Amino acid sequence: MSDMTAEQKVKFYQKGTFTVGNRLVDQARRSVQGSMERSNAITSGHRACQGCGEALGARYALDAAMRATEGQLIAVNATGCLEVFTTPYPETSWQVPWIHSLFGNAAAVASGVAAAMRVKGREQVRVVAQGGDGGTTDIGFGCLSGMFERNDDVLYICYDNEAYMNTGVQRSSATPPTARTATTPAVGPEPGNVFGTGKNLPLIAMAHNIPYVATASVSDLHDLERKVEKAMAIRGARYIHIFVPCPLGWGSASHDTIRIARLASECGLFPLFEAEHGEITGSLPIRRKVPVEEYLRPQKRFAHLFKDGGDGVARIARLQRMADANIARFGLQREAEETPL
Repeated sequence: MSDMTAEQKVKFYQKGTFTVGNRLVDQARRSVQGSMERSNAITSGHRACQGCGEALGARYALDAAMRATEGQLIAVNATGCLEVFTTPYPETSWQVPWIHSLFGNAAAVASGVAAAMRVKGREQVRVVAQGGDGGTTDIGFGCLSGMFERNDDVLYICYDNEAYMNTGVQRSSATPPTARTATTPAVGPEPGNVFGTGKNLPLIAMAHNIPYVATASVSDLHDLERKVEKAMAIRGARYIHIFVPCPLGWGSASHDTIRIARLASECGLFPLFEAEHGEITGSLPIRRKVPVEEYLRPQKRFAHLFKDGGDGVARIARLQRMADANIARFGLQREAEETPL
């Protein structure tokens, strides 16, 4: 080759598989899974459903945290899908020190572990707490707020699949309006989850004025890894909210997990942004804006919105207004910076 120093942009279709293909690009642009030195924090053999967004998100998040801390990491896990499918007694898929206590106290346990490491003079050992949206936005909300208020040196990661999937797909306070769950059936004058309920945990975390808050998605793993590594470089309380589609609970095809996650961001319903000390510092612009209908249609939990004779059109329009408000609030409708694949 005539010029070995010239950089050649590698197209996505040239890379083959995501893991092997990443080795074709510059080291700085590879995903953590593209490295032979990855920690493989969650190894093979777990029992996640096919296409599970949470398994994918946790694997990349924990491997990125392991890389950032040079393997000096302890993970605390709330009860939920991630805990259940990785640790069927007496087996485990975790290749890191890992603790499970109760559904609602992962943040408190993680705070205790961080305090113990500090007292023992081992502050280089960092702590990550993990939970689903049920264990985070609902059952563990008080412990999490306390962790934020004390500014404990813990990174809390919420894997948001928008319902209590482990116990039968019941509604959580992260379930979006109109979504069908076991406790919000598609019946009555307002089928599915009603408008005006729930809570936005990233914004609540920002209100605690903690050092770092971010949202991420399995649709952009480089962005997810970057945010985890950035969080691990900061001391104090940090929070990352990761969007992880659930094929079983959402009624979507298992091979569509990444596509649906991408559509959620591209329509504006799940904005990707960062904040420090209560102020938004950046957001990931939408590459190709799509209507919310394109995101809703592949999911059976929204199928009632498209039936004849209902008020689906009006309810979809209301969801569109929510998405448009997010786009305006976080400045997502701007020329997207070129991001290497």
